[in-house]
Amino acid sequence: MGTPSEDNPKTAAEIRKAIRSGAHTGHTAGLAPGYLQCNLAILPEAYALDFLRFCQRNPKPCPVVGVSETGDPMLPTLGHDIDIRTDVPKYRVFRDGALAEEVTDITDLWREDLVTVALGCSFTFENALMRAGIPVRHVEQGRNVPMYRSNIALQPAGRFGGSMVITMRPIPEDRVEDAHKISARYPQAHGAPIATGDPGALGVASLDAPDYGDPVDIRAGEVPVYWACGVTPQNVLLQAKLPLCITHSPGHMLIADVAEDAETTILSTR
Repeated sequence: MGTPSEDNPKTAAEIRKAIRSGAHTGHTAGLAPGYLQCNLAILPEAYALDFLRFCQRNPKPCPVVGVSETGDPMLPTLGHDIDIRTDVPKYRVFRDGALAEEVTDITDLWREDLVTVALGCSFTFENALMRAGIPVRHVEQGRNVPMYRSNIALQPAGRFGGSMVITMRPIPEDRVEDAHKISARYPQAHGAPIATGDPGALGVASLDAPDYGDPVDIRAGEVPVYWACGVTPQNVLLQAKLPLCITHSPGHMLIADVAEDAETTILSTR
């Protein structure tokens, strides 16, 4: 049940249907090429405005692509019949700054004061890299992208602040400039890389030991390239110690109906 291959769904809606039914509970890397994938932060309305300020001040790791109405689990600006309670393969539930559980459905946890903030995901620009013939190693190896806590400080807002989480992809040395130019076209999906080369300069001790996701092979002639990561809000929400917040589990994204290069429209909270 790791992939939606049983019925071979191709579109975002078909994959969401497989997720909603429980037929797909794995990560979403490489799925639905051409469609926007989203990180999630679901939190009480009382904290939502400060969190949105935080995202606005830190657009590289936190590019907002959609915001729900308060208490409404649907996200109409991102697609037809998207129910945020069921349409993500795996969720993380945090209570008072601690991970309480990982679940595949949050219907029983839904409340009338919850707001969903959808954030762009680097899985989106990976499709563009692969179309250009640039390898994406974790997709090749059937793994989740490696993610690391960095020493890059974020601009705080209210009780939200901390350090950036980054992703790493090994890129052939002669294609690094191409990878930079291609990903820069997708600011809603973290945009261009933030660094290349030495992980120590970013506060990462070992690329073989990611904080989230899976390690991947770095081959001869390749260099590590780093992008801002949408898991950053999870660390920020953890440190804020909200009484309740819910996120996607790293690598397990919401797949929207909108094209990955479309201009998305934010639906403001009440």
